[in-house]
Amino acid sequence: MKRRAFIAGLGGAAAWGPAAFGQSRPSRIGALVIGNADSPGFQKELREGLRELGRIEGRDYLIELRSAEGQLGRLPELAAELVRLDVDVIVALFTPCGRAARDATREIPIVIITGDPLGTGLVKSLSQPGANVTGLSQMAPQTHLKCAELFRDMLPAARRIGLLANGADPLFSDLLLEEVRRVGSANGIRVEPVVVVRSPEELETTFATMAKQMDAVIFQASLPTTRMVELTTAHRLPSATALREFAEIGGLMSYQADTRLLFRRAAGFVDKILRGERPAEIPIEQPTKFELVINLKTAKALGMTIPESFLLRADEVIE
Repeated sequence: MKRRAFIAGLGGAAAWGPAAFGQSRPSRIGALVIGNADSPGFQKELREGLRELGRIEGRDYLIELRSAEGQLGRLPELAAELVRLDVDVIVALFTPCGRAARDATREIPIVIITGDPLGTGLVKSLSQPGANVTGLSQMAPQTHLKCAELFRDMLPAARRIGLLANGADPLFSDLLLEEVRRVGSANGIRVEPVVVVRSPEELETTFATMAKQMDAVIFQASLPTTRMVELTTAHRLPSATALREFAEIGGLMSYQADTRLLFRRAAGFVDKILRGERPAEIPIEQPTKFELVINLKTAKALGMTIPESFLLRADEVIE
């Protein structure tokens, strides 16, 4: 079901260096991602968005993709590598990538697709981002917490929901934990924050402990997606996050802004910048279209029976 619409920001334009449209060499677009599971859909939609704007890969642009392969500590060096390549623009997916790109350069324009650009301090305001950063908000604090409400409806007997936050992504994890404390137990479900630090070993140990104590778990989307699918499957624990790819590759449920649309919309920001607009003056866009995706095959493997009324609410059911 395709129900909601996306509100595009409007803003003024001014020159940002020489406009790349029509230049003799292809523009080079740096792309920075956390893990390989995020990459295929991101690249596909970005390319499709650029194609719709008349830009052909190889003729008009080249993409320089850098993936940290789930190791957030690698992001600064990868961002620095894109800066050394002197790319024309960097597209950074999720808050850790946005931060790494911003720390690496204050000159190359950056298009971010992150959970809360304003709350994490990546931009000064939504209408006037400032400096060399603009892009799209995923409204991730709200979508992560929406997962708790959805678990209440999916699993009426659930009372203890664990929140697994990523200590290696402190900008967003602190914001997310603050939001959890603010909301509290208003919806009748006890949400218990658990912060994970940087090591994969701690992630596994912490998750194993949560599996013994919780009815379900919500985890921060910047945690390694493939590994989270493996852990949730191994411990047979209903889990959700604000990332569509989790449900697509075997996780139970995701609720998020329509990521395919976000990735495609990012192409519009790239196009504006290559045409000479200043990122500081291109407003941040916020989504109004959100997607609930349920992996019914995973539910059956977990021995769950999801109410038909709940399945009818889903934008997509994977069978």
